[in-house]
Amino acid sequence: MNEISKESVTWLTIGESGDNQRIDNFLAKHLKGVPKSHIYRILRSGEIRVNSGRVDASYKLQLGDKVRVPPVRVARPATVGASRMAVAERLAGAVIYEDDALLILNKPPGMAVHGGSGISLGVVEQLRLERPEAPFLELVHRLDRETSGVLMLAKKRGALVKLHEAMREGRMEKHYLTLVKGKWCDEKRNVKLPLQKYLTAGGERRVSVSEDGQSAHTIFRLRQAWRDFSLLEAELKTGRTHQIRVHLAHLGFPIAGDDKYGDFALNKELSKKGLKRMFLHAHRLIIEHPITGEKLHLEAPLPEDLQSFVESLDADAMAKP
Repeated sequence: MNEISKESVTWLTIGESGDNQRIDNFLAKHLKGVPKSHIYRILRSGEIRVNSGRVDASYKLQLGDKVRVPPVRVARPATVGASRMAVAERLAGAVIYEDDALLILNKPPGMAVHGGSGISLGVVEQLRLERPEAPFLELVHRLDRETSGVLMLAKKRGALVKLHEAMREGRMEKHYLTLVKGKWCDEKRNVKLPLQKYLTAGGERRVSVSEDGQSAHTIFRLRQAWRDFSLLEAELKTGRTHQIRVHLAHLGFPIAGDDKYGDFALNKELSKKGLKRMFLHAHRLIIEHPITGEKLHLEAPLPEDLQSFVESLDADAMAKP
């Protein structure tokens, strides 16, 4: 597909990446910096044409459609030189798996998966800048900014649709490693507690266990236990916001370093001992390839900071009678 020129009328031929996509969403992606209100205005006015005819915002594009895009004025993009270089360096060597349909990364901690909320550049924006030849690149799922580990992106719209179907139908296995406060005794525990989103007085998004919430299911398995901490593997059977964090906090086993649902006094002590972030890592993902059907087992080992902290707990345990 030809690149949009925002200073003159352009005709675009829709390829695979735009097939079956709503035209308002398509234009929002390709006219970066243009307010959605302006996009809806030029759709209503008929300045946008598909196959020489007028369409409304809900029209779904089809392979081969020819779209007329009028000249539009866009905001000048912010300078992201230093930020872009820093993100690029952290993503170097992070690729776990890649083919024509998928890109799987071991996301570094402290990096947002997408821009917004004061973050100018996230993983997906950086990858699009680094791969200008890629016609399509979208997140399949998300990880919290401080969570490291396996992150999946689709390089084809068809792959994205099939992967989202697999997630909805429970055919994608997601396993995390997390360190919690307290001594966990069960080898395996199924936790089914409904979760509900809410906003704090300060406008921050939070989640709590609530009978009125959405169903949420996590399977926890004990990997290692110390006197005051436990290393757990968490398997997500549903994918609610902050699901692992809220389930554990509700059970009285907050994640070490969790700045939203954790033990804040403990977090300060842990920071002095070397744990500077939340101990949550997307360790393993198992999924059928959306195109070939091949079973993929994708793993990311514990990053150095978390592994070092585990080793410090082992050393402390050996030093104490």
